[in-house]
Amino acid sequence: MICLLDYADFLTEAPCYLAYVWMSGRFCRRYLGASRKNIFLFVALVFCGWLVLNIVNRQYSVPYIFLTALGHLFFTGLILLLFGEGKGKRVLAASMLTAAMTLAGNFSVSLLSCLVLSFQYFAEKIPEPIIHETEAGLIGCVGFFLVILAVYWMSERLTSVFGSRRGKWYLVSAIPLFAVTAVIDVVNWGASNGIMVSSRRNQELYYDQIFSHVEICVLTGLSIFAAAVFLFGMDRLYLEQKKSSRYQSQVAVYKMLTEQYRQSERLRHDMKNHIIALSGLFQNKEWEKLSRYIKNMESVVLETGGDATGSKAVDALLYQKRKQAEQEQILWECDVQIPNGCGIDEFDLCVLFGNILDNALEACKRVQNRERRFVRIQAKTVKKCFFLEVKNSMDPARHGEKKEAPGQGNFREHGIGLFNINDTVRQYNGVTEIEAENGIFSISVLMPMYAAVHDSKRTV
Repeated sequence: MICLLDYADFLTEAPCYLAYVWMSGRFCRRYLGASRKNIFLFVALVFCGWLVLNIVNRQYSVPYIFLTALGHLFFTGLILLLFGEGKGKRVLAASMLTAAMTLAGNFSVSLLSCLVLSFQYFAEKIPEPIIHETEAGLIGCVGFFLVILAVYWMSERLTSVFGSRRGKWYLVSAIPLFAVTAVIDVVNWGASNGIMVSSRRNQELYYDQIFSHVEICVLTGLSIFAAAVFLFGMDRLYLEQKKSSRYQSQVAVYKMLTEQYRQSERLRHDMKNHIIALSGLFQNKEWEKLSRYIKNMESVVLETGGDATGSKAVDALLYQKRKQAEQEQILWECDVQIPNGCGIDEFDLCVLFGNILDNALEACKRVQNRERRFVRIQAKTVKKCFFLEVKNSMDPARHGEKKEAPGQGNFREHGIGLFNINDTVRQYNGVTEIEAENGIFSISVLMPMYAAVHDSKRTV
């Protein structure tokens, strides 16, 4: 991304451009991943490219639009070559940084130019004010500072956008940003060739300049707004689709568990008749029929693996998750008591337990040291509220050792699941707290119980 300058502005704005490139490298390192060596190489190459294009711009008569497009291609190519992650992510990052420089830079420069021209016209009584080289340099520096702030803001706010997506999603999101950037470049090309919006006042250079700068301010301002709405709207739409897909999967699992329990209940109800039938087959030595009969019984028996929690659906869910934990060599500690008549629907309980435990097991699998893998589950009644707490080990390198504020959910492993958890908790006017510290992820849920609470069931 290249900003073409006149000679007087060159030395003034070179440090500003270098600061912008460094902030862009920081942005790419956060969302694309790269070694320090690649970051320094990126900063050096982009800055050198900027110097070369500015020298070419001063020495030769090359069209502005051609050099600008070449600068964008050079900047995008370096991001594609020097950074990791997927190709789609790299293209989106390049489009964001290109758009930030073009849109925020032109908006701030045009706005500041309007202010300077208005001050000269009204305060200093200059009939045909113009922006001199010194003023242009200062305006350019302030414009770069605002661009740097914009890139810094993006580096802190786009974690969700750069989450797990398909490569095509990133490419589709990048196309409008590149298109908007191209439109603004064409407008700048027109302005650099003396094309201005006429104020229809004879010999009123001031008004023509003001109208042109206002036009660019309005155009870039609307472009910034449209780009932000599109980008965050696409992200929101993706998350909603993912959440809906996962929610429907949970509905299917819940229905399956319910049907299995119905079959198991029918089996237990008819157990006496089954024993009589098995005894008859055994006495008649009909071994093949006896084997088939037993297999048919096994297919409808749903093992719960221990004492009941108070909810048959939760019993089945915990059993399945415990089996997954055993397969991954994850220590499983569970103490769950669900009171009768607590007022929380069984389906909502399955959404809570299912999402939380899916996230916990997924995080544990990323812990290299198998001896450190654990999941601890606790659920009980606390002052007429249902309290659920799950703690699990995690890889400290992925989240750092920093403690997160309660309620934050910017963890890639826990992204979509937390949306479902929070939606369910909000239905019962409950609260959720999340912490990540010292390699341990902890989530706590507290929901008021509206129905009368009876004796708690046994512990798993």
